[in-house]
Amino acid sequence: MIGMARERRLAEIFVEVADSLVEDFDVIDLLQRLSARCVELLDVSAAGILLADAHGELQIIAASDEHTRLLELFALQHDQGPCVECYRTGAARTNIDLTRPETTVGWPHFAVRARETGYVSTHAIPLRLRSRVVGALNLFQTTPLRLGDDDIALAQALADVATITILQQRTLEQSHVENSQLETALTSRVLIEQVKGVLAERWNTSVDDAFAAFRAYARTRHLRLADLATRIISGGFDTTDISAPAPGLPDDRRD
Repeated sequence: MIGMARERRLAEIFVEVADSLVEDFDVIDLLQRLSARCVELLDVSAAGILLADAHGELQIIAASDEHTRLLELFALQHDQGPCVECYRTGAARTNIDLTRPETTVGWPHFAVRARETGYVSTHAIPLRLRSRVVGALNLFQTTPLRLGDDDIALAQALADVATITILQQRTLEQSHVENSQLETALTSRVLIEQVKGVLAERWNTSVDDAFAAFRAYARTRHLRLADLATRIISGGFDTTDISAPAPGLPDDRRD
């Protein structure tokens, strides 16, 4: 996406985000949409958003597809990868060539898994407000095209929007607010991951398609993803009310 089309789309996205920042908004759904918008605007193959929990450990909170989520979890399991370094240093790591052993010598497990997934380059952008970092945005590409300075600046702007979204426009100096928001988001994500697995197994479909159907049901009924997930896990919701994804049809991951 280039030129005026991208500028117009970017303006629409910032309006979309601003319109979503109402009281008690669904942070998981909004971050999920932001990860999809990163793919759309930056012409990258996949994107993932990670947040630090109360112990300073990164956890996946949103991803543009299931492959990215699995890759991020693998990276965190081995405590290595550009996103981990980006969070710890607060500095962006961009245009990392995953095919060059000398470039990825510090993350051998991550680099191998990334290449197996089909990615040849990656970028890590800090989720930062002032001097504090709460997470990172990870971008992946299946082609060796480099991101230019303008694209990197746009990626940082989207990461900044994600940060503000997470904190609901409150300053990080309010540490009790910060911890509450982050822990709530991370706990919600765990429940949603459980539901994705349950629905995928029940429908014999992919996790991506199961999540798309789950999100579509929640959004059309103005339900928070975490609230619906809690009801499903507790057995207080009949999942037959959710239409199973039709095989072979495109999902709404970019919605």
